[in-house]
Amino acid sequence: MDQAASVISLQHIGMQFQDQHGMLDVLAEIHADVRPQEFLCLLGPSGCGKTTLLRLLAGLIKPTSGEVVFPQGHPPSIGLVFQQSNLMPWRTVLDNILLPLEMRGVSRPEALSQAQALIELVGLQEFTDAWPDSLSGGMAQRVAIARALIQDPELLLLDEPFGSLDALTREKMGEELLRIWQARRKTVVMVTHSISEALLLSDRVLVLSPRPARVLLDVAVDLPRPRREDVRYSETFQRMAREIRTAIR
Repeated sequence: MDQAASVISLQHIGMQFQDQHGMLDVLAEIHADVRPQEFLCLLGPSGCGKTTLLRLLAGLIKPTSGEVVFPQGHPPSIGLVFQQSNLMPWRTVLDNILLPLEMRGVSRPEALSQAQALIELVGLQEFTDAWPDSLSGGMAQRVAIARALIQDPELLLLDEPFGSLDALTREKMGEELLRIWQARRKTVVMVTHSISEALLLSDRVLVLSPRPARVLLDVAVDLPRPRREDVRYSETFQRMAREIRTAIR
């Protein structure tokens, strides 16, 4: 791969943590590139190190070995969305979304203009003044996504953002995330346990082995966009799902 066309390049990445039994190997010899404007999913068994890899991409931790390279010459700006929305309960939907701009000292009129545009993008126009405890799980995650996007990040990192939602809401949020991504075209890396979700959303899937994680497969998702739920029943979708499931097993 042409590294210069990447946002981030992971080279020979290894990661260890100290636990009560000694050193725990989490990642081993990870090689991966994140390409501009792509939607990349990280998929693998529970506990294999997907979230650790996401934290490395975010710059929250440093690898034990190997190197995180920025071919563009500087780290990208980052937006983070976690499995829980982590909204501030004393702030309305609007004020939760505004928080990053308030912390940067952006003027109120400018910040409001950006926030209103994002509220429309995530479909929460009727809930601008609502409190977090009145929102459904899916709505709260929409607020969290808008809060991350208002910073205009170059790289959006999603750590199982729909993991706590019921199956029907999760499917709906997948469709919503696709719509939002197509509108903003951010570079996205998303952790998921769902093969179907990864194939529906992404341009590429990195399949990780059990801990210590290695890259088992780097799969280009050759499905036309825009995608709808019924693409799950296509022959191509089913073939790729079988390939990924076999690799994980």
